[in-house]
Amino acid sequence: MDQNTHLLLVDDDREIRSLVSQFLGKHGYRVTAAADAKEMDQALSRSDFDLAILDLMLPGEDGLSICRRLRADTRLPIIMLTAMGEDTDRIIGLEMGADDYLAKPFNPRELLARIKAVLRRAGPHGEEESETVRYNFDGWDLDAGRRTLTGPSGELVELTAGEFDLLIAFLERPRRVLNRDQLLDITRGRLASPFDRSIDVQLSRLRKKIEPDQKNPTFIKTIRGGGYMLTLEVTRR
Repeated sequence: MDQNTHLLLVDDDREIRSLVSQFLGKHGYRVTAAADAKEMDQALSRSDFDLAILDLMLPGEDGLSICRRLRADTRLPIIMLTAMGEDTDRIIGLEMGADDYLAKPFNPRELLARIKAVLRRAGPHGEEESETVRYNFDGWDLDAGRRTLTGPSGELVELTAGEFDLLIAFLERPRRVLNRDQLLDITRGRLASPFDRSIDVQLSRLRKKIEPDQKNPTFIKTIRGGGYMLTLEVTRR
């Protein structure tokens, strides 16, 4: 692991901050821990970070509000920590722009795996083949190496790591029906669970960003009883 990879851990539980920081430190990460939004903002003003691990339940400004604020101002990948069974909070977290979530209590090794997966998806260093691949569809341009999406008018459109990977999954398989399980396997692999609803949330967010009419999507259509399909012609170069 790159010793320069810097993680921001925001959790009001001192024991969790200590244990997680020590565990991730042993695996080669730099970790800065904060107990609340104020300490987080101070850390952000002093350093650059590669990923934030953000607890949902925090004193003062809660994790959902922080996530919304971070997503509005930065492209920092975010993993949300949520209470066991709080599915609604997880879905809201994803709608706010979190890239992944993990329920407490969690195994530190699972957190490590999710950190690696999100960083791999969010980082500029993909597989060699993807470094020069570009996809064009209906005036849109996606650069897989730089992980950028440019709209028909030349504007850059911000995507989370999960939204970006979901769009690539469709662009690599145009006019092919993909169900949720297939999309989870493509974008999340072994980290996905049978009850993972992240695809639904990320698809909704993606449609808002690229569809001419998000209430009547024509780019990515829902196929009754089957899944979803990108209807556009895609050129790859």
